[in-house]
Amino acid sequence: MGNSCSGVQRHAAPSSDSPPLPSLLGSPAPAPAAPLEGAGLGLPPRIKVVLLGDSGVGKSCLALRYTRGWFDAGSKATVGAAFSCVTVALPHSGPSAKIDLWDTAGQERYQSLAPLYYRGAHASVIVYDVTQRETLAKAAWWLDELRRYAGQHMVLVLVGNKTDLADQRQATEEEGRALADSIGAHYVETSAATGSHVAEVFEGIVAQMAGGLPLSVNAVAAAPTPSVF
Repeated sequence: MGNSCSGVQRHAAPSSDSPPLPSLLGSPAPAPAAPLEGAGLGLPPRIKVVLLGDSGVGKSCLALRYTRGWFDAGSKATVGAAFSCVTVALPHSGPSAKIDLWDTAGQERYQSLAPLYYRGAHASVIVYDVTQRETLAKAAWWLDELRRYAGQHMVLVLVGNKTDLADQRQATEEEGRALADSIGAHYVETSAATGSHVAEVFEGIVAQMAGGLPLSVNAVAAAPTPSVF
């Protein structure tokens, strides 16, 4: 497994009408987070992003869609972890940023290995499947794992994937947003199959670290209740 970027380049568009992406990981409720180390002062040489979530929610498909621009309907479950690297060019932010993207296995037999990949991460993307409501409930478990093994200040994004399967949907957008709000995460709904909003997840992380810039879609709305369940 190499440690250099493959040459893939992505270009993010700026936005001015959405609130900034929260960067809190140490509290069960939204609150102003301490600034990320180096936020607004330049990006680290490599931004480590970990993808977490149950097996089958589409983590590998999201990574493949973003880094390669295509979708593999026959994608097999990740064993251990998969690594990819992509270069992101943000307007007005100076040098391009390199994302080291770690796609972790969601199967129970590999969960003991996952903490090895959390350490040193700048951001985490917790993914669930909108057609499988139990994977949304499990997202809180993945957050607990992060709290145990990762740093306290991290950009955190909750992603509801497979929105293209609207007729099979079990978890509502409101439920996803409420959970994201209760854990201090930004919420984005995606489709790895169509590519809908996939780029915004990763480019929003880079923009936030570059200087508190907002994501361009799906701003977090205040939830009427602190929890989904």
